[in-house]
Amino acid sequence: MIPVCRIDDLPEGEAVRITVDDHTPAIAVFHAEDGGFYAVDDLCSHQDASLSEGYVEGCLVECPLHAALFDLRTGAATCLPARRPVRTHEVAVIDGVLHVRPAVREDAVA
Repeated sequence: MIPVCRIDDLPEGEAVRITVDDHTPAIAVFHAEDGGFYAVDDLCSHQDASLSEGYVEGCLVECPLHAALFDLRTGAATCLPARRPVRTHEVAVIDGVLHVRPAVREDAVA
């Protein structure tokens, strides 16, 4: 798991963007309004826009470019113009530090 930040450093309703390596897409880590922490691919599935710069509403993030909504819990696109989901990543809090385990890319080769 990759350490992101202390949970106290990510206010509710905010997000942080992390990069893992040159082969893994950037990840947006959110502190949702339900108090939960969620991580999804940072790139909107509709068009190139950073979801970490979007607007958090409950457990949804609104893309800042065309207002598509994504459920942070499942990655599902909940309204147009987005039709495809974004990938979710495992999140854990360990000793007050937020950690993310990037999901394995489906097209990755062993």
